[in-house]
Amino acid sequence: MYINNNSMATGVANNLTSHYANLKTTTERLSTGLRVNSAADDAAGLAIRELMRTDIAALQQGVRNANDAISLLQTADGALGIIDEKLTRMKELAEQAATGTYDSTQRLMIESEYQAMASEITRIANATDFNGIQLLNGNLSSDTHDGSNLTSTGKMKVHFGSANDSAEDYYYIQIGTSTASALGVGNQAVGTDGRTISTQEAAQKALVAVTNAVVSKDKIRAHLGALQNRLENTVSNLTTQAENLQAAESRISDVDVATEMTKFVRNQILTQSSVAMLSQANSMPKMAMQLIGG
Repeated sequence: MYINNNSMATGVANNLTSHYANLKTTTERLSTGLRVNSAADDAAGLAIRELMRTDIAALQQGVRNANDAISLLQTADGALGIIDEKLTRMKELAEQAATGTYDSTQRLMIESEYQAMASEITRIANATDFNGIQLLNGNLSSDTHDGSNLTSTGKMKVHFGSANDSAEDYYYIQIGTSTASALGVGNQAVGTDGRTISTQEAAQKALVAVTNAVVSKDKIRAHLGALQNRLENTVSNLTTQAENLQAAESRISDVDVATEMTKFVRNQILTQSSVAMLSQANSMPKMAMQLIGG
């Protein structure tokens, strides 16, 4: 028996320290729900998890970006639907002015409404915007995009991926000009047959011009519809991708509660046992006093 050094108590204390550290780790994991709470738990797993988390956040924002773009396209398509009504009325007026049963005064009255419809088409094209971005006045009709300045110009770049690869992470929205002059109708249209219906001959020519304007407008709407369908498919794909990444991140990061609870109970028992044994080991030197006293 030794009095100065109690190696038995030292050994038990070391075991207690180890068991308590393990108990602390399992308690932390169960309380946070995470298997990896610091780099010490799994350095490689932590790095992979953080990369996945940034990609998941970017993809979720990408879904919101794509949905915003869908709303933008729906706004433009709704305005084009109103323009369609105006073109239909202009075709009706041109048909009315093309017949010979009206005199010049009456035909000028018809012409007045024809020009009013053209002006309204231009007003709608200039007034239609989404978040301050004009959609139908030609601002988005350019073949080039420049986002280097505070305000981007040209066709609109819709970004939805987590990187900047043109094949995977973005594409462009390009919307043709839908003013009356661009469609070739109204007195602002230069060199077209749809400028006026003030005479019978002009009205007859305007019938073809208005038909061409309707075709031009329908091409823009068809393009918008195709883009909307593509964006909806993009949203579906991004949602699935983010969901799969979250599942992968969970497998790396989240704790298995059943397994960890088993470890917790084991470490708790070992810690309690070590505390009891340390108390016994600390009392061993007292037995030497019996020998001295004897």
